[in-house]
Amino acid sequence: MEKVKAFIFDLDGVIVDTAKYHYLAWQKIANQLGIEFTHQHNEQLKGVSRVRSLDLILELGKIQASQEDKNKWLVQKNEDYLSYLVDMDESEILPGVMPILKFLKEKKQGIALGSASKNAKPILEKTGILHYFDVIVDGNDVSNAKPDPEVFLQAAKLLHASNADSIVFEDSVAGVQAANIANMTSVGIGEETVLHEAKYIFRDFTNIDTNFIEALIKK
Repeated sequence: MEKVKAFIFDLDGVIVDTAKYHYLAWQKIANQLGIEFTHQHNEQLKGVSRVRSLDLILELGKIQASQEDKNKWLVQKNEDYLSYLVDMDESEILPGVMPILKFLKEKKQGIALGSASKNAKPILEKTGILHYFDVIVDGNDVSNAKPDPEVFLQAAKLLHASNADSIVFEDSVAGVQAANIANMTSVGIGEETVLHEAKYIFRDFTNIDTNFIEALIKK
C-alpha cells in the first residue's frame, strides 16, 4: 500500500488564473485614488490578504485613510472581483492541473486547498473541481497571512499528515516561504528567478509529469 501524503494547492495562479481579476479590481480602486498600479505592483500582492493588499496600495500612493474608508474600499474590491467571476467555468482551470488532480485521486492521496482567498469554495464549484478536494482551508479559516504557514499547517492537520509528508504547490514568494517555514516540500509554479526559494520549480503544471508526483508519494 502506498503512503498517503498531503498535497496542498494554492488557488490563484496555481489552479485557476483569477489573479487577473484581482488585478482589475485593485486597479479600479487605485485609479479612483489617483494611484498608478501596474502588473509589477500586483506581483507584490500575490498570496497577501485583502487587508494587507489595500495597505500596500495606499502606501504606494502615500495615502492616509480612515478605517471607514478602508472598509468601504475592501467591500468594493470584493464586489468588483466577484462580478468578474460570474461567468467563470472549467475553462479557467490552468493547463496541466487536471491530470495531476486525477492522478492524486487515483492514488488515494490527501488533497487540500490552502489559499488566502475568501472565495475559494465558489471558485472550485464554478470550475467543477470541488469534489477533488478532501479539505479546504481558505481566508475564512485563518487569521495570519502567508508567509505565516497557518493555512498549510491547518490543511496538513485536517488531512492527518505530518509536515514532512506535506507537499505545497505555490506561485507566490510568500507561499513558498510559508511552506519552507513549515518544513513542507515546496513546489514553485512560475518563474525560477522569482520562486528560487522553492525546493522544486516548474513553469506550469504542463511541465509536471506523474513520475514526479509518484516520486513525491514514495519519498
